[in-house]
Amino acid sequence: MENFLFILIYLGIGLALRSVSKFSADTPVVLNNLVLYVALPALIIEKLPQLHFSWALLIPALTPWLLLAIVVVLIVMLSRLLHWDRATTAAMLIVLPLGNTSFLGFPMIQALFGEAWMPYAMIYDQVGSFVALATYSSILAAYYGENQPQVTWRSMLLRVATFPPFLALCIGLVLKQWPYPPMFASLLHSLSATLVPLIMIAVGYQLQFKWHGERVSPLLTGLSIKLVVMPLLALIGCLLLGFSGKAVDVAVFEAAMPPMISAGAIAMMAGLAPRLVAGLVGYGLLLSFLTLPLWHWLLSIYNR
Repeated sequence: MENFLFILIYLGIGLALRSVSKFSADTPVVLNNLVLYVALPALIIEKLPQLHFSWALLIPALTPWLLLAIVVVLIVMLSRLLHWDRATTAAMLIVLPLGNTSFLGFPMIQALFGEAWMPYAMIYDQVGSFVALATYSSILAAYYGENQPQVTWRSMLLRVATFPPFLALCIGLVLKQWPYPPMFASLLHSLSATLVPLIMIAVGYQLQFKWHGERVSPLLTGLSIKLVVMPLLALIGCLLLGFSGKAVDVAVFEAAMPPMISAGAIAMMAGLAPRLVAGLVGYGLLLSFLTLPLWHWLLSIYNR
């Protein structure tokens, strides 16, 4: 639990920096870019050699896509039942299926489970969440959004191919069969060690405690689906199929992550219920610091 305490301290530092005039509103953007272009690729290249290819990899690879399909059907049904407007439905479709599986998922898995679980988390994030963000979310935003550019297969492939963590995944796969020189391994470790402090300080800097939306019902429904229903579906599915182990722990825990910040940004840029989206992302992040330790506890019981 010491690592979890460190995460709370990093969050506190981020909150405190908001009152320091030398730090501008762009501070989280700078920190997130450092993570995206340096720390996260270094972590992927460092940890990928620990990944041993097996059928168990299909669990974190397929879980996000299966959950996406189920959640889409669920949202469409709820939209008709609760009479959500077009913008609310579109925002929920874009934001809810995708979790914050790297920027929050990686440090939380490191803190609560350990380094050995990280390669499975990378598969869940890169094969599932990121590819879905670049394809599914972009297509929906272009379809529902106002004055959004047309999404083409070429633009989606280019986005995937030039995304730094995905490039790191490809490099790591190529280098997997060769041991890293000691100096290179030390360099990767020192760079990847900055990931958790940078992410959590950026998250703390952006934390908001106010809700300005007019409708609470979609917010509560969305948070319930993301933080409770999705991981519960993943856990029940693995239980029924008799699966267990690190791959299951990661699949369920990553499914419990709050809404992805990048997916929220796509929805807001498309003009789709921006207040609702901000509430889903912000309050989801805050509540996840209560729900994620609970899911970790449930998984510890499941694995006994």
